[in-house]
Amino acid sequence: MDSQIPAGPAAAVLKRSEPLPGTAVPVQGPDFDKSLSLQDLLGRYDTIGFQATSLGKAIEIVNRMVCAHLYLNHLAFILAIFQRNWRLSDEPLSPDESNDYADPKVRAQTRCDIFLGYTSNLISSGLREIILYLVKHKHVSAIVTTAGGIEEDFIKCLGKTYLADFNMDGTDLRKRGLNRVGNLIIPNDNYCKFEDWFIPILDTMLEEQKASGQVWTPSTFIRRLGKEINNEESVYYWAYKNGIPVFCPALTDGSIGDMMYFHSFRSPGLIVDIVGDIRALNELSRKSKKAGMIILGGGVCKHQIANAMLIRNGADYSVFINTGQEFDGSDSGARPDEAVSWGKIRANAESVKVYPSRLRLPQH
Repeated sequence: MDSQIPAGPAAAVLKRSEPLPGTAVPVQGPDFDKSLSLQDLLGRYDTIGFQATSLGKAIEIVNRMVCAHLYLNHLAFILAIFQRNWRLSDEPLSPDESNDYADPKVRAQTRCDIFLGYTSNLISSGLREIILYLVKHKHVSAIVTTAGGIEEDFIKCLGKTYLADFNMDGTDLRKRGLNRVGNLIIPNDNYCKFEDWFIPILDTMLEEQKASGQVWTPSTFIRRLGKEINNEESVYYWAYKNGIPVFCPALTDGSIGDMMYFHSFRSPGLIVDIVGDIRALNELSRKSKKAGMIILGGGVCKHQIANAMLIRNGADYSVFINTGQEFDGSDSGARPDEAVSWGKIRANAESVKVYPSRLRLPQH
């Protein structure tokens, strides 16, 4: 019997590798035999591989925008921001710079404008309190969200949302007046309380419109609701207090729309102008010296911010976190490079997409 290994298979299986450059980064996970802080753990994500490395890159990009640390497991995240890192004073004075930005003190105080987008489920969940923290402490420049992302905040000020189960029977819940959002339950009474609070505000806003000729936009509408709720547990109360604009292109897609529908029969005439808001959002983007997108989820909140970035020839920093996939051609699932092709992210920008459904944190 011939014990000689055939040359062909040996060459195929035992092919020698080329040496890697000295800059190559070894795969290395955290050492749980050592005492690790949250920051230590997050600092090791970039060398774990797979989506953990994407998360590590997201942390690095957000750090450049705002000096932040981000932890994410599925759609949960904690974004604790200490101070914004970039300053206009970091950049050389351009020959064509306007006088408004020539003063060194002004340049030192000019930061990256952060456009935060999120879907309504984040407000329905306990992540609302994290968004509240960001808005309360002025860590974002503008918000874009959905109708549910607006109304659920106010509804939570009026009644509780409860933990439940994904597998509860929908027919039974309907009979009991209970609405399921994933594994959360919102009693229908909460929406009745919302109606009782909301309709008188619509009456007042309509009267003001008739008296002054003022036409509301979704953002001024939301600002007014934030003022009226007068509750420090509300995200949009703090947006009102801190002058942070909140844009909601699909304002009528939810309970707010239901209430406006009923109100239009009893007291017709209220006007909400979406053109005013697209101008306001696009101008905020255009005038930003540095602009970053942090978008949690997809749909209208993702594209509205990205499209606003087109006005300034693209965002400087971009972090997308969503479970969408790109193969159906949807913007929700699109990777940052697709946005580069449209001019919504600059060609030399730092950007990353994190697929949270595939993330698992190492357990002790």
